[in-house]
Amino acid sequence: MRKASRGLSLLLIAGTVFAGGYKIPEQSLRSTGTAGAYFSSANAPDASYYNPANMSFMEDGWGLEVGMRYIVLPGIKFSGRVKNPLTNTFQPGQSFSSERETFLVPYFHYVSPKVGSLRFGFSLTTPAGLSKKWENSIAQAYAKNFLLEVYEASLSVSYAISDIISVGGGLRGVYSRGEVEYAHPTGAYSISMEGDTDIRPGFFVSVSARPVKNLTLSTLYRSRVDLKIKGDASGYIGLTPFNTSGNVKVPLPAEWKLGASYKLGDTTLELTYERTFWSAYDKLDFNFGDPNVENSNFGTPKPRNWDDTNTYRLGVIHDFSKKLTGMLGIAYDETPVPEETLGFELPDSNGWIFSLGGIYRPEPKVEIGAAYLLFVKEDRRVTNNIIDGKFEDISAHMLTLSVAYSF
Repeated sequence: MRKASRGLSLLLIAGTVFAGGYKIPEQSLRSTGTAGAYFSSANAPDASYYNPANMSFMEDGWGLEVGMRYIVLPGIKFSGRVKNPLTNTFQPGQSFSSERETFLVPYFHYVSPKVGSLRFGFSLTTPAGLSKKWENSIAQAYAKNFLLEVYEASLSVSYAISDIISVGGGLRGVYSRGEVEYAHPTGAYSISMEGDTDIRPGFFVSVSARPVKNLTLSTLYRSRVDLKIKGDASGYIGLTPFNTSGNVKVPLPAEWKLGASYKLGDTTLELTYERTFWSAYDKLDFNFGDPNVENSNFGTPKPRNWDDTNTYRLGVIHDFSKKLTGMLGIAYDETPVPEETLGFELPDSNGWIFSLGGIYRPEPKVEIGAAYLLFVKEDRRVTNNIIDGKFEDISAHMLTLSVAYSF
């Protein structure tokens, strides 16, 4: 395995800003274009991931969607005081920023033809991750570089109980890798870690019902997946170098969704409520093979005590014609990170999500689409045992391009 200690830290704390914590809900064109509200109305190949029960309601035949997301994380500004971990005292007020970062992240969705009352799907997604880097400052003592990559392959199936109700579910396999660095600006210590996990199992189940014409009600539960990252760590503390094994456990939290969509003429309105069970993340505990490192501050368990969160999403999909469809979305997302444990690894806050997109069909079986999403988080004032200051300009941009084909 690769240096897991490093990757493990990333998985746990180096989050993206597309949802509170380190989740990435937007795994398709329609999800990006509706600010993640797309759920109960799922009627494209991405239903295999978002709502497998809906595969039973889709037009029969093969379907696939391939897409790419271009993600931009602008620099986050910090102003205030930071505790020096060597002297255990707060340094005078200062101002600095994290680095601007960009990423290209693909995805894939597939739905099979019906087999009696059954239908099958397959998806490749990246449900969590991304990165945070801080420019030369005292912040590097706590988070110089964090990089997390989380990959998921999921197999799904749906069963039509009747014309108005369907159930679905599937199995998920999750793999992650990452890197992390800590370095005191005086050179007093430096540590680099890198690692990965085995493929860890999980599951998801959903139910969809159409009690009246044009109305769909859906619910979905996606299980928690505990990831144990194993690898190596190297560096020095004072004048003592080390090269050791390490591991850490972090949760990819469970989530529950409840949604309703209503089709009014050529317009579909969608409302989705999402509950993410972040309270599974109660501490960050690195375990090192070298007892000197294990007994240092790097091996000391650090409380996180994250909170379960709510996200409220509203989306609109409008068919202007058989060839052109437009999408809009807005959402409000809560952060799971309490003030007392917030750090430079994940300067998170509550935020608003805005999105728009379009789908063009040059012929009935082909879709070409683009969607843009902006996540703007609130400035956050933090006072705890490490930070006494303010984080500003917390935002993210996502551009999704996709091609879909049915046959």
